[in-house]
This record gives sequence, C-alpha cells and structure tokens, in this order.
Amino acid sequence: MIETTITPALLAAVRNGERILCLSHVKPDGDAVGSLLGMGWLLRSLGKAPVLALQDTVPDEGRGLPGVEEILTDASPDFERIVRQQAFDLIVCLDASSPDRMGTVYHPPVHESATLVVIDHHVTNTGFGALNWVDPSSVSTTQMVARLADALEVPLTGPLAECLLTGLVTDTLCFSTSNVTPRTLELAMRLMEGGANLALITQRTVNRRPYRLIKLWSLILPTVNLADGVIWASATPEMLAQTGMPTSEVGLSSYLVTADEADMSAVFIEQVNGDGSTRVECSFRAKPGFNVAEVAFALGGGGHPAAAGCTVEGDLATIPPRVVAALQAARRRQLAARHGTA
Repeated sequence: MIETTITPALLAAVRNGERILCLSHVKPDGDAVGSLLGMGWLLRSLGKAPVLALQDTVPDEGRGLPGVEEILTDASPDFERIVRQQAFDLIVCLDASSPDRMGTVYHPPVHESATLVVIDHHVTNTGFGALNWVDPSSVSTTQMVARLADALEVPLTGPLAECLLTGLVTDTLCFSTSNVTPRTLELAMRLMEGGANLALITQRTVNRRPYRLIKLWSLILPTVNLADGVIWASATPEMLAQTGMPTSEVGLSSYLVTADEADMSAVFIEQVNGDGSTRVECSFRAKPGFNVAEVAFALGGGGHPAAAGCTVEGDLATIPPRVVAALQAARRRQLAARHGTA
C-alpha cells in the first residue's frame, strides 16, 4: 500500500529501528546522495548508527557533502561484509521508484527479513516496500526527509540542512522547475537559516561541469534531430570511451528541451553488456504541461512527468526510432487532451 503522508507506522519503524541500512538508487544524483546522507544525519540525531550504501560511486555534485565518506559502495572493501551479508531490522530506501533501482545493495537472501521502508517522490513508484511513503507533490526526496525530521522533532541545522538543500537545488535546477511552490522556497529558507550555504551548493552542483562533459556534448550534438515537437540525440560507446564520461553524468537532455520548437527531449546512450550485447539508456525531459514519465514507465523505467528515463535492450539503430515515435505519440495525445479533442 502506498501512503502519500507520514503515517504512525512509519514513525514507529524509524524510532524503533536498531540495525538500520539506508540506501538510494543506482547511478545516484544530487537528490539520491542528499537524501541518503540527510537520512543518516537524522538517524544519528536520534542516537542511531545507520549504515549508508550505494551500488555506484557518488557523483561529483555530492562529493563535498558532510558525511559522504561514510557511504559504502560496491567498490568498497567492506561492502560485501558490512552491507550485503549483515542482517538489519530496518532498511530505508530513498528516492528509488522500483526494487531494481536498489542495485547490488539490497540482497534478498539476507535482507528480506528486515522491514523495508520506501521514501520517494516519483509518480511511477511501484510500492515495493512494506511501508511506502510516496509523495509526487514533493520536488525532491530531501524535501520529504525534511518533513520526517520535523515529525521526529529533529532540528534542520548543520550537516542535515546542507545535505537536504543539495537535493532541493539539484532536483529543481536551482528552483526553476514547474513544480516549485512557496512551500519549497520556505523549506529552502529554513535550511539556509540552519546553516546551509545556497550559493556554495549551487556552485558545487548545477553551476559546474567538467571539461570532459563539454567534450562529450561536442561529440553528441552533431547527432541532434527534431521532429513533431521532440528533439533527440545519441551517444555511442566510442564517444563515452573517448571522453571518459560516466553515462549517469551526461545531462544533455535538460539542455535539448530548451529548444523553442521542442516540447520533449531524449538522449540515447548505447552501452555494451558483459555478454557483448547492447542496451540503450534513455533520458527524457519535458516542458511544463507535458509528461514523459508515461513513456518511460511503459518501457520499464520511471521518473517524473518532466524528467524520466529507462534502459532498453537493443542498439542505436533500433531503439531511438521506436522510442521517439512513442514520445511523439504521447505528445499528440497530451495536446489533444489539453485542447479537448482527445
């Protein structure tokens, strides 16, 4: 069952948990790392000693956050012993919409006896936990962690405030997305009053990018196409290898959707599987009033109306034409519904 508000059962689970594992999704972003670290600081304020874990390494935008060195990843020497082979009584999954997004952190043979609490703001969340608090009206999962801190009477100050504001800034592109409300800005003000430095966080996250990313964009941009309100581009494995950029940090779809003629954007990144087959990672963005989450969900992915993604087995010759056609069809349906002609 999915709840959209904090329930007594959720509060009791957090208060009573003793051996706690906190995790977030594969290929983490600022909200994933911010909410994970924020939950860690919240639990420490309650006198607990949680284990924090991610499958993948922390992205650049999260590496300056307080407590980041405590996060164990798949590459950590003690990951198997401390994370996958240790029994917990409570597992808190943050910012992940489906169980596969937990990656290698969640190990059912050892972990399935624990109470799994899911805290997430994605509209496509599948409700895979024992307790599911899913609030799509929240702009970030860190906003939800702040509400949980209030409910548990934990002050929004110090490291907790810095981690939570990082998620707010990154998931709203510095408060520029259409889902930002006065409540969002009020929380940002509270976190700043608690010691979080908005200018520093903005510079460390949305206002920076490495040279190798700019080089990768220069290779991808010649592939750009636009048709029927959808703009898209593709990246080959050779482009990624040439620049050394992780696919989780490409970030081009947000730029493409700024085109005046586009309502939706897509970036397709081909990756090689271990068996030599290929898959295509798809990143979607939409202007306000349009929804790309429905296409992502239909393809096995998830996300928000304005930002979503999925991974599809196949290659750049076959997947982009099929997915672009689905986006164009979704756009036509949404325009027809808006104009009452559906």
